[in-house]
Amino acid sequence: MPGGPSHTKNGGEVWGRCGWPARTPGGRLRRQRDPIPKREGKVVERQFTNGRAWLDWMEIGALDLSEIGAVLDVTARGMRDNPLHVAAFGDDPEGRRRSFRALMAAVFSVRDFSHTLVARREDGVIVGVCGMMPPGGCRPGIGQQLRLLPALIPLGPRTIWRMARWMGAWRKHDPEERHWHLGPLAVDAHLQGEGVGSRMMGVFCAQMDAAREDAYLETDKEVNVRFYRRFGFEVVAEQKVLGVPNWFMLRHAERRDG
Repeated sequence: MPGGPSHTKNGGEVWGRCGWPARTPGGRLRRQRDPIPKREGKVVERQFTNGRAWLDWMEIGALDLSEIGAVLDVTARGMRDNPLHVAAFGDDPEGRRRSFRALMAAVFSVRDFSHTLVARREDGVIVGVCGMMPPGGCRPGIGQQLRLLPALIPLGPRTIWRMARWMGAWRKHDPEERHWHLGPLAVDAHLQGEGVGSRMMGVFCAQMDAAREDAYLETDKEVNVRFYRRFGFEVVAEQKVLGVPNWFMLRHAERRDG
């Protein structure tokens, strides 16, 4: 990257290449035996990309709690037409968007998505979301599942039944080994294919490698399998869920000497 990343302050907080607050010892991702060096400067990708100059000013940093509504909107629009969501929520696009947003709102309320990254335009508008859960956070306990129920009841019994089958199938493939869970990874619908997802994945993978952590994900789109392979993920299992092919992928951190 010519000249390296620019370092700026925003809202009194300094951000590093991988989106860690400089004043957080070891960054957000750390293992006790492998402390991570502090990072500083906000993540601002500057690489010019074939006429997509606005990407050069896109910032990738941590989610602020005040932005949850915008994150849910981007995620719902960006993933509305995923095959698994069509199977779970039905054929009506707007009804499907609302149902998936309601699901994600419930999930965000009970799971630890505090490490989530967001991509922002220069004007601060969120255009991409990279959800990530720490090791052990992707298996909800009974208490969390019960807290989800009130938000899911309005979706109706048939949809809840489909979702239970869906989540049950995914749970069976979740690795026993320590890992970070990637997802949802979403780009606003009108900006897909512009490179936003690749920028977020570059930051995510840099975090995983710096922390020497493995990462895992699920996807219901074959084109996504090819996309994630570019970043070191490999398919470890396949299964049809609600009649839709699903791929389960794992990435081992790059081990560097020293």
